[in-house]
Formats: sequence, C-alpha cells, structure tokens
Amino acid sequence: MTDIVRVVSIAPTFEAWQAAARGLLRDGVPSAEVEWREAADAPVIEAPPPGSARVPRQFLEVARQAAGATDPARWSALYTVLWRLVHERRELLADTRDPDVCRLNGLAAQGRRQVQQAEMQEVLALEQQGGGAAPFVPKGAGLDELRAAAARCEGCELFRRATQVVFGRGPTDARVLLVGEQPGDQEDLKGAPFVGPAGEVLDRALAEVGLDRRQVYVTNAVKHFSFVERGKRRIHQTPRLPEIAACRPWLEAELEIVKPQILGCLGATAARAIFGPEFRLLRQRGQFFATRWSPKTIATLHPSAVLRGQDDAEQARLYAMLRDDLRLMVAG
Repeated sequence: MTDIVRVVSIAPTFEAWQAAARGLLRDGVPSAEVEWREAADAPVIEAPPPGSARVPRQFLEVARQAAGATDPARWSALYTVLWRLVHERRELLADTRDPDVCRLNGLAAQGRRQVQQAEMQEVLALEQQGGGAAPFVPKGAGLDELRAAAARCEGCELFRRATQVVFGRGPTDARVLLVGEQPGDQEDLKGAPFVGPAGEVLDRALAEVGLDRRQVYVTNAVKHFSFVERGKRRIHQTPRLPEIAACRPWLEAELEIVKPQILGCLGATAARAIFGPEFRLLRQRGQFFATRWSPKTIATLHPSAVLRGQDDAEQARLYAMLRDDLRLMVAG
C-alpha cells in the first residue's frame, strides 16, 4: 500500500462528492489512498464525463440518502463501496452482511431520518404561518381560473427558477386522473404535463391498454420544475417535502373539481402526496385503496423509471409493471 494520500476537500453535498469520486475513479485512486474533508467554501470540482464503469442505480439512491447524514466519515464510506463495486463485484450491495455495505446502509437510514425530520419541521412552520400556495388558490374557481391563478403562484421558492407553472390538463369530467411528480425540462419549457420523454412512455402505455390520453386528466403533485444545473443541462431534482406540501392546495383543488372515479399516482412522490409519507411504492403498487378523493386510488411506477432502466431487459420489465397497473385502472 502506498503512503501517498490524496486529500480531497468538497462541499458537503452529494453532487460535490460525486464529481470528486468520478475524478478519483478515472485516475485509479483506491479508497484507502483518499482522505475526505468537508469545507463549505471548497472549490467546485468539475466532474469528468461518466466513464465506462457503471454502478447499480440502487447505489446512487442509497448514496444520496447517506449523503444526508451528518457523519463526516460518510464520504469515505461512500467511496469505499463505490471502489469495490467497480473493481471487485457489481453485486456487492446484495451482501447485507458485508461490513462496508452495512456501514453504508446505516448511514443511509440516518440520512433519511435526519432529512425527514428537518423537512417535517419546515412543513409545520409552513402550516403555522399559513404559507404555501393556499393564499393564491381562488375559492370556488373552475379549472381555467385555477390555471390562470397558478401562473402567479409564489408559494415556494421553485417559482424563482422555473420557466413557468405547469398546471394539469384534461377534461373536467375525466373518469381517470393521473398524478405525477413534477414537470421535467420539456414540460417546463412547453407548459404542459408529460410532454417529454416520460410522456412518450406514458402515451405508449395508455394506448396499449386502450385509454385515450385526451380523456384523462393529467397533473403533477408539484407544479414547478425542480432542478440542478450541470453545465448547460438542467437535471431533475426530486421535490422536497416542504415543496410538495406548499403545492398541495393546487392538487387538492384539481381533485375536488374533477372528482375522478379512478385516481392513479405515478411514482413515489405522487404516492406520498396522496397516501402519506409511509406509503411504499414497490410494496403497495397495483392495489386499490379508498382515499378522500376517490374510492379507487392506486399507485404505479412513474414513466421516467422505465427510462432509467439499466438495460433493455430491465426497461421492458418496468414498462410491463406500469402498463399492467394502467390496465387495472381501465378495468376498475
């Protein structure tokens, strides 16, 4: 083992760690030869283009959660597992008894708890102060009036960077109402929900199950695009719980008007917005539940999950899950 240790200073964010980790992998620097240091004023590290080494999507999800923990050793633990995934075995995360994997999972659990606690405090403060979108929602308004009013919404900080609000589209008497997470890049530019790549997947699945998109009301739990900038690209960022809570009055107003017979949640964020934070998508998808908005409420995958499949086989499997759940909505 070499005595040379590379000291890497990063801002305490997942994105900063990821950029630095890519550079270290490119240079072939083992985890034992890296000392990680946090510094709020650390210089921005330009991430090299993704290399040939691919890691399971599960690792990226767990790594983001672990980054939310406060343990300063989390960056080292993350890079240790990443190095082993690339240089030892891709199936490492399946070995839950492995000490490094146990450490990573523990940090992820800690990160989830800490992030949720902090966000719940923000939500409570929002409710106590009467903030969010509620002051912008006109009482007794129809969908057209709501859409016009939403364009002026400043209920959370997302409106400052988004191009425009993206309100729901579809007939007032729609039998089926689908709720997604938030607008993507194309939706933000065009001002309509599900018109980008995920929308193409949704349209294909709807057509296969015999559900006319023009007869479905489609909206999102959050009406403004949440993103981070990487160069010239705008990368989707999952909305935070306070942002979902702030935007909730718009969704509730839509649901009160449409009164769908079938309410479908596309993805985990939409499912949590409707069912609550304890809902587990992969465990409870494809089942009907009664909610205050519809006697038949069901959750399925977000179409973007299909696009994130790591190969053709996984994309086909995920697409089949989405399509089959949509078929249940048609039959329901």
